[in-house]
Amino acid sequence: MIMKEKRNITRRVALVGVMGALALALSYLETLIPAFPGFPPGAKPGFSNIVTMFLASCSGVGDAFFVTLIKALFAGITRGFTAMLMSGAGGALSTAAACILLRSRKNSLGYIGIGIICAVCHNIGQLITACLISGTPSLIWGYGPLLLLFAVITGFITGTVLKVIMPYLGRITDIKK
Repeated sequence: MIMKEKRNITRRVALVGVMGALALALSYLETLIPAFPGFPPGAKPGFSNIVTMFLASCSGVGDAFFVTLIKALFAGITRGFTAMLMSGAGGALSTAAACILLRSRKNSLGYIGIGIICAVCHNIGQLITACLISGTPSLIWGYGPLLLLFAVITGFITGTVLKVIMPYLGRITDIKK
């Protein structure tokens, strides 16, 4: 019994390590994507959020928040303190939403709906942080609608990707929901 528990802990630590590395790689790759005309400045697709949604669904709340924290620290190291705050706030709100929605027994939204809600939460967290940092609450009304539209688009994409890869990730990681 003790040997089986150690094996499960080892598998979980390895899974979180691999998923954390994947989230960092996706986060870095997103910085290489040029800005699209008409999209909010600095806005990225949020592909690394697929990893945190997966962990929130299959591995656990603590693991999902751990990877969110690692992503925020990575943003701080590579892009500065403000990026760390923005990533941390958006990531924490998005991960909380993912944990609540993906672990709910009455989940009727599906991965795409949850992807959209998580993207909206991420943008809300970042927008609130930007308002606090800049001292400009009017950002909510001026920038919020554009971020909401962008969140629906990117959330649809990340939710769709998660829906497609979830069966494969479940088999590879040997996690049963």
